[in-house]
Amino acid sequence: MNRLEELKKRKIVAVIRGAQPDQILPIAHALQAGGVSTFEITVETPKVCTLIEKVKEEFGNEVIVGAGTVLDPETARAVIMSGAEFIFSPTVNAETIKMAKRYGVLSIPGALTPTEILTAYEHGGDIIKVFPANVMGVPYFKNLQGPLPHIPLMPTGGISAENIQDYLKAGAIAAGVGGSLVNAKNLNSNEDYLNLTEKAKQFSALAGH
Repeated sequence: MNRLEELKKRKIVAVIRGAQPDQILPIAHALQAGGVSTFEITVETPKVCTLIEKVKEEFGNEVIVGAGTVLDPETARAVIMSGAEFIFSPTVNAETIKMAKRYGVLSIPGALTPTEILTAYEHGGDIIKVFPANVMGVPYFKNLQGPLPHIPLMPTGGISAENIQDYLKAGAIAAGVGGSLVNAKNLNSNEDYLNLTEKAKQFSALAGH
């Protein structure tokens, strides 16, 4: 099974923003224990390349790890060299998509309107991240399936335990889940990490795992 099919099967991408270097492995272990094993580490996180390397060394192919908030091809190349298996962007940048494709990693650009979504797909995006999904909501997401049924769409932004099933029923192939799952600033004790595992279990169950 290739990484695209695996990501679709796993359904949930945990967006990890602002994690400290000593937090990244405990976060990854806590999420994996709860059934969530696809991680997006955002590039404004200090030492992001080191964090990606750490996760890859610790877990190998058990998890899928990629980089998020990638705005340009130079950043994409740097994180790919560190082991990133997908590139998430909040926008459509043709050169960033091209860089991901050059190295054989998944390109997941962000778009909101039908024109942006189609443009991102035509430039080679493997999955298009509908972002920010919560601004438009589930009915809008569902309506995109009408004219664009052939494009794999993944909502990100405001995804919660309350609405993830609605998005999946509306045709989402997966969902990016940020602060409602992982909030690095609030992870300060063993109990906090146990709570993170419980949250991951909840999301996994809602996604049908």
